[in-house]
Formats: sequence, structure tokens, C-alpha cells
Amino acid sequence: MTDYDVLRVFCGPRGGYGNELGVVREGSVLPEREERQAFAAKLGFSETVFVDDPERGVIDIYTPGVRLPFAGYPCVGAAWLLDVPELVTPAGVVGARQDGEFCWIEARAEWAPPRTLKQYPTAAEVDALPVPPPGEWIYAWAWEDESAGRIRARGFPGRGDGIDEDEATGAAAILLTEQLGRALNITQGAGSQLLTAPQPGGWVELGGRVYLER
Repeated sequence: MTDYDVLRVFCGPRGGYGNELGVVREGSVLPEREERQAFAAKLGFSETVFVDDPERGVIDIYTPGVRLPFAGYPCVGAAWLLDVPELVTPAGVVGARQDGEFCWIEARAEWAPPRTLKQYPTAAEVDALPVPPPGEWIYAWAWEDESAGRIRARGFPGRGDGIDEDEATGAAAILLTEQLGRALNITQGAGSQLLTAPQPGGWVELGGRVYLER
């Protein structure tokens, strides 16, 4: 069995929740895309990262079904684990920094995979949503406190690959931040926390807490 770490990314203030991420630190043990895709499917996490160069931060990201040029929570988790100033992804170079209990990355919204951002009138309506049938990737959200930038969100990948709901979705948070043009404090899923802030030149910062599960 290939060795891998399991992180929880975008944990809540008390360390709970977060989205589980698989990280294969020695990507060379599975060099082919087909091998990596099969291993990501076997692990069954929303995303799995393969590290191809830990010093330069070169990574490769897979869902159980597809390879992604960029994804938010895998980049935050990998940046925390590798403790590097940047990550190299197929989409581009992702800036990274540690700030106390938070790990931050800086990326561009156009790197994010397509998401349907669907606003609801209240957080209670978002909480009550059933899992939709497979189809488009839906990021359902509502203001909890608009003046404070606090948002309630849930993510439904719609892929039919066994991931009915995504506990914390960094790429969608980046897209929503670009759309709204302001810093956000997002509670997603059962209680994960994502922080964002728009930056000059079309960049968006995305931050959260990361813990090593095993």
C-alpha cells in the first residue's frame, strides 16, 4: 500500500470538522496519471495530492474521477504540510504563507473549476437543502451577517463519484469572493471555516486551519 498522510483542511475554531485530504508525499511511487487516478479513487477523498517536488512545492491534484489543474483546499493543505512559500500547479504558481493558526494561499479565480454559485435568502434554507441529483457542481450559500461578511454555504459536487457533499470547498470560496468583491468568513458543511480576501490584480487569498489526522 502506498504511504499517504491524511489532513483535515479548513477546520473550525476548536479544531473540529474540516475536509479530509490525502497527500502522497512521494509522488514518484505512482508516476503515471492512470495510477494516480486509480489511487485517488481507491482512497475516496474529495481530493488527493501527489507531491512531485517537496522543496519547490510541485503538486498534482486528483478527485476520485478527474485530475484538476488547481483546487483550493488541496493547495492550502499541501502548503501547510510542505511549509513552502509557493506551490507549482498545472494552473499556475500559487503563493503560500503561514499566519499563526491559519495557512493562506493566493490564487486566481479563473484557475478554479466551474461552480454554480446559488444564493438563498436565509442560512436556514441552505441548511435544509437535500443533496441534489448528479449534474452541475452547486455551491449553495446565504448571508448569515452581510455587514460582517459571514456566509453559510454547502457544496454539492454532483459528480456521482460517491462524494455527495463537499465539506469545505476552497475553489468555490475563491469564485464567490471574486463575485462579491469582499473578504468573507464562510462556514461550510458541518462546521468548517474558510476565510478569503480579494487582492489587487485579480488575486484572491484563501485561508484556514489545517490539522494532521494521520
